Amino acid sequence: MTDIDRLLAAYDEHMRGAPPVLPAGVRCERDGPVLRVVGDVRGFVAAPRDTGLRGTALDELIVRQRDFYAARGEPVEWKLHAHDVPEDLPRRLRAAGFVPDEPETVLVGRAAEVAAPPVLPDGVVLRRVTRDADMRRIAAMQSDVWGEDWSWIGDDLIARVAAAPDDIVVMVAEAAGEVVCAAWLVYHPGGDIASLWGGSTLAAWRRRGIYRALVAARARLAVARGVTYLQVDASDDSAPVLRRLGFRAVTTSTPYVWSPRTMRA
Repeated sequence: MTDIDRLLAAYDEHMRGAPPVLPAGVRCERDGPVLRVVGDVRGFVAAPRDTGLRGTALDELIVRQRDFYAARGEPVEWKLHAHDVPEDLPRRLRAAGFVPDEPETVLVGRAAEVAAPPVLPDGVVLRRVTRDADMRRIAAMQSDVWGEDWSWIGDDLIARVAAAPDDIVVMVAEAAGEVVCAAWLVYHPGGDIASLWGGSTLAAWRRRGIYRALVAARARLAVARGVTYLQVDASDDSAPVLRRLGFRAVTTSTPYVWSPRTMRA
């Protein structure tokens, strides 16, 4: 078994089930080989690499997830990985009305190899935050970065911290009191892997090492917690940085999304 195989096996074992941190009011329920996340910002279907179903039985499983969320008037995401089987699963998802979004690279690294004292530009400090007001500031920064309303991320982080304060670490990079970047670390209780999220940075502060510093800082926390691996669903912007830090690409993931708007179209 190669190192990539071991990293992918760790990812499949620990990252393909129920999300580790569920806000109040969010639940998981099983439908055969898949888990449905219900009551979150949007629905989510967590599937194993192989559901064991083929042909009509697989189509029925997919349609059942779509119809479940359609009855609630909610969008839903089925995350498809490049190594998932059967090979015709993407076609079957599209046939049921699921639309592929931009793919991301799944990278896994060894936490001990990534952990290092964070190096920051002058005037920038890192801080762990837990207050609702700070989550709102993160949301405002995200809205600025993406040019659209990201207020939902503030609500989401507030709910997740309230639900499991020991299993999520939210960090901000600040300059003169302004949030210029934010990222969070999510532990998977009982597992050997933690996931890194966020990392969006205001345009004026990019390419100055802040994203790398937040990765290093969170890796140090993960090592202190006894975590062996770190996982990231990386965009094309962040993947090269993570590769240079020692992360290895193990597969790709593509969100297949169905929404009531898709059905009306």
